[in-house]
Amino acid sequence: MGKLLLWLAVGIVGLAVAGWLALKLIGALLGILGYLIVGAAVVGGAYYLYTRARKALTSGRTAHRIEAAVRTREARNH
Repeated sequence: MGKLLLWLAVGIVGLAVAGWLALKLIGALLGILGYLIVGAAVVGGAYYLYTRARKALTSGRTAHRIEAAVRTREARNH
């Protein structure tokens, strides 16, 4: 009877330790995933704002003037 109680106690403690470790591991993985999602949102937002600003600055007449200047510079350098 004593050995049965000992093995039962060892099994219960083992399950408790395994559950605790699993919760810690899942928490750590979810934390890393959260940081990756926030980082991706920041980088994506920065890229979106950069492209919008670049298009706003180089749209229409200004873009044609910049393209003409680039062609002129390339013609002079070759």
